[in-house]
Amino acid sequence: MKNEIKQTAHSSYRCEYHIVFAPKFRRKVIYGELKRDIGAILRKLCKEMKVEIIEAEACPDHIHMLVSIPPYMSVDTVGKNEKKIREYIQNQLEEDFAKDQISMKEYMDPFTGEKVK
Repeated sequence: MKNEIKQTAHSSYRCEYHIVFAPKFRRKVIYGELKRDIGAILRKLCKEMKVEIIEAEACPDHIHMLVSIPPYMSVDTVGKNEKKIREYIQNQLEEDFAKDQISMKEYMDPFTGEKVK
């Protein structure tokens, strides 16, 4: 549960982290069976390490995760930006698609019909 204070034997905590994974050269390879396999692996690792996945999205060239991590794991926190990071992750696929459409290279000159070098 988001914004939930969690307990260990000796402490109370709420540690949320935004993690991004990307393939080498940010290649667009995360789809189909590979996307399912990566999801299964990340869910298994998180379960084994007692890390709660709050939000996650697999885009073709990277993966976003918002997770709650017990305090014995040492990394930086999301702080008060959790809502913005959650929204960012939810909208990431849509934004990436729009950026790809804008940056698509023209292989034919639309005015002359000739091949672009």
